[in-house]
Amino acid sequence: MGVPLLEVKDLKKYFVIKKGKEGKEIRVKAVDNIDLKFNKGEIVGLVGESGCGKSTLGRAMLKLHEATAGQILFKGEDITHYNQNQMRPLREKMQLIFQDPYASLNPRKIIMQSVMAPLNVGKKYTKEEKKQKVISILNEVGLSEKFLEKYPHEMSGGQRQRVVIARALINNPELVICDEPVSALDASVRSQVLNLLKDLKKERDLTYVFISHDLSVVEYLCDKVAVMYLGRIVEYADKKQLFHNPLHPYTQALLSSIPVPDIHTKKSEIILQGEVPSPLNPPKGCLFSTRCLYATEKCKTESPILTETKNLEGNKRKVACFRY
Repeated sequence: MGVPLLEVKDLKKYFVIKKGKEGKEIRVKAVDNIDLKFNKGEIVGLVGESGCGKSTLGRAMLKLHEATAGQILFKGEDITHYNQNQMRPLREKMQLIFQDPYASLNPRKIIMQSVMAPLNVGKKYTKEEKKQKVISILNEVGLSEKFLEKYPHEMSGGQRQRVVIARALINNPELVICDEPVSALDASVRSQVLNLLKDLKKERDLTYVFISHDLSVVEYLCDKVAVMYLGRIVEYADKKQLFHNPLHPYTQALLSSIPVPDIHTKKSEIILQGEVPSPLNPPKGCLFSTRCLYATEKCKTESPILTETKNLEGNKRKVACFRY
């Protein structure tokens, strides 16, 4: 399949915090030992409970957070230690759509200024050319010229999110990391924005990393899914494999919690016992062992590695569990 568009190898992002009067330093492993490949044209979902490290991983891959260790490869080129000047030309190719469109837009700037901002960095275009590009991309996301002079507070949540999408795409990126782009929207608007993202992906041959806690959205949009728990990937598989035959106990619990619209359909939900462990003091061995129905003594002392496995049809997938 050639060189992946983006690849991370053994990626780690630790935050150091000071605790107590003595200022004892504690390392919080927000992202730990992540190995993932994103091929051109794919939509890869990144799912897990709040606080599992999804957004931190997305920002680390874009070098908005400096990695503690590991490698980040873009088109086979190691960009792990690139400085800001080296990253500037790559920023056009790697973009981020934020979760909250209102918080990510400057309330004092009109929409034309906000969408035009990425074009000002490169200094490639005249003022008129930049205006025409802004009008063109706004039309592409379903907004007319009448929005050029509006401020963010004069628009609805769905319209603001379309503006944020336009700003991310105006420099023709190849990779877009979508950080829960529909979670702040009303249900009626959510499907419109999802369909817009799907259409833009097809028209522009984009690659998405779609971060979400909404599994029904991930099932609708994504090709592959990576499941995160406390900073680690515990399962990675094709969407159909994952949703029809989840292997990891955590994935099974997540999928069992998806609401079923038919009240006559019986569904057994897996209720996880206990709280999510604190990242300040994670459990030894398997991170999920304190909540797992199948945990053994080995699980409590040894940490499973994300290992490739095959099903009866020969389809490959990866799972970090001693049961497989």
